[in-house]
This record gives sequence, C-alpha cells and structure tokens, in this order.
Amino acid sequence: IQLVESGGGSVQAGGSLRLSCVASGITATRYCMAWFRQAPGKEREGLGTIGGYGSVSYADSVKGRFTLSKDYADNILYLQMNSLKPEDTAIYYCAADVSRALWCPDESDEWPAWGQGTQVTVSS
Repeated sequence: IQLVESGGGSVQAGGSLRLSCVASGITATRYCMAWFRQAPGKEREGLGTIGGYGSVSYADSVKGRFTLSKDYADNILYLQMNSLKPEDTAIYYCAADVSRALWCPDESDEWPAWGQGTQVTVSS
C-alpha cells in the first residue's frame, strides 16, 4: 500500500483545511487508517482513527474541531480541520494497517504503512 497526503498549507488561526490521503496499491478498502501529526521538537501525536467499517475515535486535543472520514469507493482518507490554532502547526501524516479492520493499533509504532506527510502552518 502507498499513502500520499495532500491539502496542507498556511492558514490563519480560526481557519479551516481539509487534508486528503490517497491509498493505492491495494484493492481492499475495509481496514484501519489514522491521522497523526508531529510538531518540531515534539513526539508524533495521534489525532484519530477510523476502522474498516467506519467507527471513528479522536484524540481529546482535536475532538470537536477535526473530523475523520473515508471515501471507501476511491480509498481516500480525509481530515477536516476547523477552528485551527497556532499549536496545530505540524507535519500531518496518514497511516494504515491493512491487516486490521476492527481493532486498530493504539500506538504510532504499531502502524506499518505511512505517507510522506504534509505541512500545516497556522499563524496567529
């Protein structure tokens, strides 16, 4: 599986962005996917996970502001980000585990497939 993120950019605080992660090289669509981010000098942070049948969980830091969704027909994972804050500035990554559909990994080092990341910069 190959993962390619897009949609990052620069935005002012309070603005919105939608990130996309296109999965290719695989015909299956029902598997775990997730969004992570990593800010300079900080550890990689999990933002949310979507299971193979649509169950979604969010980190407390983004709950109510960020929304994960997936287009199963085109195998694209989305991250809608609203009410962005300067502390949301980071490189955003998508991850996938095609061996799981229900019980998705908890820790970042458990996810076997990663995209290259897309930069999000939020200015005050």
